Amino acid sequence: MSNKQDRLIRGTAMDGRVRAFAVRTTELVEELRRRHDTFPTATAAMGRTLTAAAMMGAMLKGEEKLTIQVKGDGPIGQIVADANAHGEVRGYVDNPHVHLPSNSLGKLDVAGAVGTSGYIYVTKDLGLKEPYRGSVPIISGELGEDFTYYFAKSEQTPSAVGLGVLVDTDNSVIVAGGFIIQLLPGLSDDEITVIEQAVGSLPPVTSLLDQGLELDEMLRWLLPDVKVLDGMDIHFKCQCSHERVERTLISLGESELKQIIDEDGRAEVQCHFCNETYSFNKEQLEHLLEQAKK
Repeated sequence: MSNKQDRLIRGTAMDGRVRAFAVRTTELVEELRRRHDTFPTATAAMGRTLTAAAMMGAMLKGEEKLTIQVKGDGPIGQIVADANAHGEVRGYVDNPHVHLPSNSLGKLDVAGAVGTSGYIYVTKDLGLKEPYRGSVPIISGELGEDFTYYFAKSEQTPSAVGLGVLVDTDNSVIVAGGFIIQLLPGLSDDEITVIEQAVGSLPPVTSLLDQGLELDEMLRWLLPDVKVLDGMDIHFKCQCSHERVERTLISLGESELKQIIDEDGRAEVQCHFCNETYSFNKEQLEHLLEQAKK
């Protein structure tokens, strides 16, 4: 495990015509690996999605938030990640115990786990009546290319997305992180070519982070004139709580609650995102039943 704090930086280059994000998510991905007991290939797929979510969250403002769903036809099932503008991220995968043989490049076979057919859905809660929803077909299953395609098609912003997770022999996360470079209007073809060549020649994100490269150094490799504007810490945070679960149980309604009390005399509710379990005994359930009657 790297002992560096998870962090995100954002910057601009080429007189503001390029926007750039870089992030280290090692601790975040390790925390969720531990909570969900993910096997290496599932860890890499979940970690890449969490890393993209952290950077896309940083593109939001105020109390805005977003949810990414990767729904491919691979054995891992659905990957879900939530993020907001404050660097808070959470996520899970349907089938955490997926591990496949390495692919032809000797790397974790993320595309095999995710599948090469299906969709990526992005839902943004921008505080408006209706949330913004965008979706694109999965084109490779490796996820970096898939998010690149999402930005080009759904947000009409040509982008380069690099995502990586390096897993140790004991299944723990050595490093995780990524970058997003976005091309804004006004760039010449020559400038675009220079950026494309820099992205193409960049070693894997994980090897750079594993060598101890700082986030600003990684961005400078891609964009020599990058100006770092600001940064923030990235961390796991779940919105679940005892009160929230109580509200969920009350919302089941009188007859369903009564049935739970009569049949089981207790209830256990597990949060998908963090795997915390909330237990309610008969007395607590009867108290909730009274509230459901109101």
